[in-house]
Amino acid sequence: MSRVLHTLGFSPEKIIDRRNWLGGSDFTRLMSGDDDKVMNLWREKRGESEPDDLSAVLPVQMGSFTEPLNLDWYELTTGNIVTCEGEERFSPDLNFVRITLDGMVDAKRAILQAKHVNAFAKIDDVVSKYQPQVQMEMHCAGVDLAILSVFIGTMKYDVVEVAADTAYQTDLLMAADHFWAAVKSGEPPVAPKVDAPIITEFRTVDMTGNNEWASIAGDWLDNKDAAKAFDAAVKGIKKLVPDDANSTHGHGIDVARSKSGALTIREMKNAA
Repeated sequence: MSRVLHTLGFSPEKIIDRRNWLGGSDFTRLMSGDDDKVMNLWREKRGESEPDDLSAVLPVQMGSFTEPLNLDWYELTTGNIVTCEGEERFSPDLNFVRITLDGMVDAKRAILQAKHVNAFAKIDDVVSKYQPQVQMEMHCAGVDLAILSVFIGTMKYDVVEVAADTAYQTDLLMAADHFWAAVKSGEPPVAPKVDAPIITEFRTVDMTGNNEWASIAGDWLDNKDAAKAFDAAVKGIKKLVPDDANSTHGHGIDVARSKSGALTIREMKNAA
């Protein structure tokens, strides 16, 4: 039996279709602040150049092929059901803006965006990079929350919730409108300079799969009861030290009093 081959990259028909609209990933490029990226996007939308062939770019394909696992893993670890996979949503304000959902989380009234980044990526940088995409997806889906479900390498998983920022979404729409006008007129665009929202809310981090965390967590669990007993012993020993004693010893320990009156307990190395 011959092996089933997977399709990598967009079909020629899909490439032609994508010229007619701006999608979520296009907003990441449009709002990058990089003139070259914006010019390349402009040329693609005008049909003057083909998009980069990403079929042999491993990180891109890894993200694509791990997306189903990502959605399953989110459901498994949170108990929330993912719906609307692959469905399209349209901007109510700009008819050339449409996004394709990775999924929706109805229990939270949120869009879900699945990402697979390298093992050295910092989650705050991931959130910042994809703010334009998730903010536009929230706008098109009519919800006020986005969930980033992120594989970091192969050993760490993180979930971050991002709230809608209507002021920033307005900036995105204005930038998209100006860019699309440039696409239609043939006038080269200027890369928009808009600051992404700063994430200030605390988040929940899952350290399952982090070996260093696992080792230290195991030590903590193994020794937490002993630590309580140790702290109680320290208090008990210091309570028994006479007020006028500079040094108190016995049964393998010595308690020394400093000039300030502080007591320090040490093990007697040569105790009989």
